[in-house]
Amino acid sequence: MNSLKEQLAQKKAKGLYRRRRISSGPQAAEIIIDGKKVINFCSNNYLGLANHPEINAAFKKGIDLYGSGSGSAHLINGHSAAHHALEEELADFTGYPRCLLFSTGYMANLGVVQALVSRGDVVLEDRLNHASLLDAGLLSGARFSRYGHNDVDAAEKSLNKFTDQKKLLLTDGVFSMDGDIAPIPELAKVCQQQSSWFMVDDAHGFGVLGKKGRGCVEHFDLKPTDVPVLMGTLGKAFGTSGAFVVGDDDLIEYLIQNARSYIYTTATPPALAEATRASLKLVQAESWRREKLAEHIVTFRKAMADLGVELMDSTTAIQPVLIGDSQKAADISQQLFERGFHVSAIRPPTVPEGTARLRVTLTAEHDQNHLTSLINALSEVIL
Repeated sequence: MNSLKEQLAQKKAKGLYRRRRISSGPQAAEIIIDGKKVINFCSNNYLGLANHPEINAAFKKGIDLYGSGSGSAHLINGHSAAHHALEEELADFTGYPRCLLFSTGYMANLGVVQALVSRGDVVLEDRLNHASLLDAGLLSGARFSRYGHNDVDAAEKSLNKFTDQKKLLLTDGVFSMDGDIAPIPELAKVCQQQSSWFMVDDAHGFGVLGKKGRGCVEHFDLKPTDVPVLMGTLGKAFGTSGAFVVGDDDLIEYLIQNARSYIYTTATPPALAEATRASLKLVQAESWRREKLAEHIVTFRKAMADLGVELMDSTTAIQPVLIGDSQKAADISQQLFERGFHVSAIRPPTVPEGTARLRVTLTAEHDQNHLTSLINALSEVIL
């Protein structure tokens, strides 16, 4: 067996070694990383809300009302009035009957999947699903299978093989490393025909997609019954932290009773719920943030096309530049950092072998000068 030191050395040799950079100060379009001021193009703070003064004020007020921590799990005495109000407001916002808060998106996915299926059941997933969905399926004990990326026909054929088992199909709404959107209407129809549960992880769509920011369901003009289990996160477009699941009354009550990652963990601070309630109001009131982000996406894609740089097929804030070789992607990322741009190199196992990339993420906080500067820098280090 190789020692840990040898395994780490192998990662370095393959260009797969990861290092943490240290940020100083709040999230913004321009931040201090490792003591250097850079333009930030690798944040999921899509709407620029992570340091909004109204959200910060709500957080501080929440601390005055509730203190710094919740003190216990939701089912003991950690479920505050702030948590409950946020659940009701998120349910109303998404158009679903009920909502349940989780501490993280990872915990939400683990909790839901392991509550709904177990040994003897079937889990079917898109090959490019987020690691939390893949782990949830594997750890559930159910028979685990994957279909080709966004291949509806393959998904249908796979589901059709199982007639007597309970089935659950899982997909990202917006794929976090490719930026494309799943064919949710077609998958929903297949699941209805095959009597399968259908769950969408809308971490990167919630707050951004749809006229009112309600995510993939609104983007495709679907009904809650089309996507009976919907997960969203609060640490991306909403600028705070945590996650939630929406569904009908029976689903949410069942999760309260059976989702282990909900039952056996301390509730998030009530002050965080108050901050998110303020964020939810801003998401609904300030549609200009989504409009500005949409303009940035069009501008960036057109400029890169004019340079002859082919981007992956994404219409979202996630704009990956495919490089291929892991070490080359890491080197280009470092060259950009030296020029004043923070752009992450995404390498295996996060993405498949041979598809290392620069993951450019755009936000409503960027301005035209930020985009122009990045485009010029990319032309220097890639072409």
